[in-house]
Formats: sequence, structure tokens, C-alpha cells
Amino acid sequence: MNETRRAILEALADGPASGPELAATLDISRAAVWKHIEALREAEFEIESGPTGYELTDVTAYNALAVEFGLEAPFSIEYHDVVNSTNNRARALAADGAANVAVIANEQTGGRGRLEREWTAPVGGVWVSILTRPTITAAQAPLYTLAAAVATATVAREAGVDARIKWPNDVVVPVGDDGDYRKLAGILTEMEGQPDRVDWVVPGIGVNANIDAADLPEGATSIREEAGDVDRRRFVQRLLEEFERYRTDLEAVVPAWRDLALTLGQRVRVDRPAGEIVGEAVDITESGALEVETDDGRVTVSAGDCEHLRPV
Repeated sequence: MNETRRAILEALADGPASGPELAATLDISRAAVWKHIEALREAEFEIESGPTGYELTDVTAYNALAVEFGLEAPFSIEYHDVVNSTNNRARALAADGAANVAVIANEQTGGRGRLEREWTAPVGGVWVSILTRPTITAAQAPLYTLAAAVATATVAREAGVDARIKWPNDVVVPVGDDGDYRKLAGILTEMEGQPDRVDWVVPGIGVNANIDAADLPEGATSIREEAGDVDRRRFVQRLLEEFERYRTDLEAVVPAWRDLALTLGQRVRVDRPAGEIVGEAVDITESGALEVETDDGRVTVSAGDCEHLRPV
């Protein structure tokens, strides 16, 4: 049934169409056309009836059909009003053999960040996990995390937010000139594969979008707080389109990340299993590892918890 409604929307995207025209094009009855139009209206597609037929005037919905409508990226959408975790759902889809699916939720009840930290994910945010099956090696997988960060920061900037990236994958808003920031979005990437290949990669992206800053943990901010509310449907579409742009051109990821980085040039402390590193973040490698200039020389850090330190 959704396929028929999707076909009706595609037809109306080209301009008004009458009931008889739609019935003939879709090979269904006029009564069936009317039922589908009513269902689309109930799903918050604003469709008016006029002398030239049905006309799509606006899309205010936030659901699978709405996000897929007009999306210029090859992802199918699975939408949930409430879900424990979009990453968990994407992992289940991966186990079933699915690919190129974006799992979106209006609310998450069990969201999590890096190092199993709790992630607050109330109604109004953008919570999306993208299931992909890339033909890359495991060593290239971190580029998908960087690509998700670049895509998120880019679209937040389109919404009027001064979004930057803190290594490796936090999208933040600078506060002052000393490297301080408020967190806008986080990314948790999960994967499964072998040393020579990847079976699947799921970047999970959580954006504090249309949420009051008072409802967020200390140190966090939202698009609403920084620039006003966004159309979440269009935000997700642009996010998926930008992610598609970078996953199909991995060589462009690191230069784009550098352009958006807040961490580079900052004095940082990186906690890692082998011990903490303190120094100036000077660059990232082509695989996304952070290069830190310490008192004892340059150290390359492939993973760790990065904290910006105030200048000495």
C-alpha cells in the first residue's frame, strides 16, 4: 500500500493531477485513489482538491514516507515513534541481511554514546542510524564515523549553527576562543567484519534539534537554542544526502573534517588504554587518527577520549 501512496506523491510532485488521471496511471479505481489521498492527509501530507485535481502543497509529516519523498540518496527509511535504540534496530536489520536502511526514531528510550554512556534522546531530536555494507577494509571503517560527523556538522551549519567537530566524532558549538564548547550531536559507529573486509557499518547519529537546552545534560546545546527550530524531515534528508556524498568519495572525508575541526590547534588530553597523552592536536592521519605534539615528540592516537584543555 505504501508503494501506491509513494507513487501518488511522486505524481503530485510534478504538479496537480486529477483522480481519473491518477487512477489510470496507477491502474486502480478512483475510489482507491481517494482512500489513498485521505490516508496521506492523515499522515500530514497537505493535499488540496481544486479545479485541476489534487495538489500537494506542503509536507509537515515526520515519518518514513515523508523522509523518503524527495530524498536524493539511496536509502530506504524505517521510522519508529519510539524505539529503544536506532543502532540496536539497525544491527537487527543487518543480521537479517538488509542494506542501505536509515532507521529513524522520534524518541529513543535506551540511547547510548561512546563507552556505553547514556545518551538523552527525547522527542524533538534527530535520532538516526544508517545501515551500510561498504566494500572497504576494517582499517577504513573509521572514515565512516568521520563522514557522519562531517555530514552532521555541514547540515547543522546550513541550519545556522556554528557547528564544528571535536575529535573524533562529537559535533559541538564553540564557546569563546579557548577551545571550550557545548555538545550538539554525537555519533556512535558499530560494525562487524573481518580484518580484510567489512560486513556492515552502522553510524548512529544523535542530534539535539528541536529541544530546549534546559532539558539536556549540562554542557549540551540544541539547534533550537542556537538558531531556532528546523524542519526535521528536511534535516534528515540533507544529513543522508551529505553522508552519501562522502561515503562515495572517502578521499574527500579527511580534508572536509579538517576544515570543520575545532580540536586541531588545541591543547588536549586524550585518555586511552595505554595511558593519557597531553599535548597540542596538530593534525589527523588519512585514517582519522589524531596526531598530538607532546613534550616527548609526536604521538599518533587511533582511539581515545579527547578533552580540550584551557591554554597554558
